[in-house]
Amino acid sequence: MSGYEEEHSIPRNTTTTNSSTTQPRRPDLSSFFSALDLTNTSNTHNPHAEATPSNVSAAFRMLANALQVMGGETEGVAIDHGFATREGGGQNQLLEGMIETLMMGVERPPAQVEGMSDSWFDELDRIPKSSLKPEQTCPICSLPFLDDKYPLVVRLPCHKDHIFDLDCIRPWLKLKTTCPLDRMDLKPKKKEVPAPAKKEDEEEEYDDMYA
Repeated sequence: MSGYEEEHSIPRNTTTTNSSTTQPRRPDLSSFFSALDLTNTSNTHNPHAEATPSNVSAAFRMLANALQVMGGETEGVAIDHGFATREGGGQNQLLEGMIETLMMGVERPPAQVEGMSDSWFDELDRIPKSSLKPEQTCPICSLPFLDDKYPLVVRLPCHKDHIFDLDCIRPWLKLKTTCPLDRMDLKPKKKEVPAPAKKEDEEEEYDDMYA
């Protein structure tokens, strides 16, 4: 899947904001994706990948921690079983629910990670910058889309108004297959293959046999 820089033709050694004066829009998730890579048994460039409970739990834990940081609660946060837990208010309810779900995955990791494929993300509708309004915000990071010089905003297929920063929604959907807003399962359903029709000569032979 093409990344943020590729989609906007931005050199990788540059940033869209002045890092000395502006906080990053979201936490660095490179460690999360490295942990996720260890669970991907179909990964041809990592033959040692294995969806062990510890590997899967680590991926869930890292994303839970990243969302906790994204919520701006780096102070007054307790660490329970390796991940941050909220003490007090101040965080949006969507993030609270997402973190709670991820914490369940840390405690009871699934046998395998059934997230969305990179090709699925490539096919999502992109919202052009000209269509975005100043008051529109990402439901996850709560920041206005237009605060980003090069917004990369996608629409989920469950509802026309469910739009997110791609870099916010992608990590979640790499672990879970549900929209965080309405919990609709976005995983494409397998198409049923119709049974082959009997040939006419086979039907005639059957009729003659039991005539």
